[in-house]
Amino acid sequence: MYKIELTNMCMVYDRTNNKVLVQDRIKSWKGISFPGGHVEAGESIVESTIREVKEETGLTISNLEPCGIIYWYNDETGDRYFVFNYRTEVFSGELLEKTDEGNVFWVDKHDLLKLNLSEGFEERLPMFLEKKYSEGFGIWNEHRVGQLKFT
Repeated sequence: MYKIELTNMCMVYDRTNNKVLVQDRIKSWKGISFPGGHVEAGESIVESTIREVKEETGLTISNLEPCGIIYWYNDETGDRYFVFNYRTEVFSGELLEKTDEGNVFWVDKHDLLKLNLSEGFEERLPMFLEKKYSEGFGIWNEHRVGQLKFT
């Protein structure tokens, strides 16, 4: 029996300052990326994204706009891994400086590529920033992780 894992990620954008909220992950997928996490049983994907951003940043978000899906397929086990990606400019609350997932901070949108990004995060940025792709698909297994193909 194969397993299906559902996750989310959200770009929180502050248009006034041209900044995006990032997290320097220290547990899994180490490096800089947008906040997000796993969809829990019984919650919608949007609800899970709102919850994860709140847990990891302290901010409450709303008006999420879908900006694409990342889909990994394990060609040896049949396992599937999905990342539902969103963006929003609507947020409130007080930003946490640090959580058990890592530091959280605002960065100028144009400075993202200068940071130590999580592996594979750079290739996903056009999905969030340019509305360029709707899907990224890749194959992985115990021996290799393939490149994502974007459409």
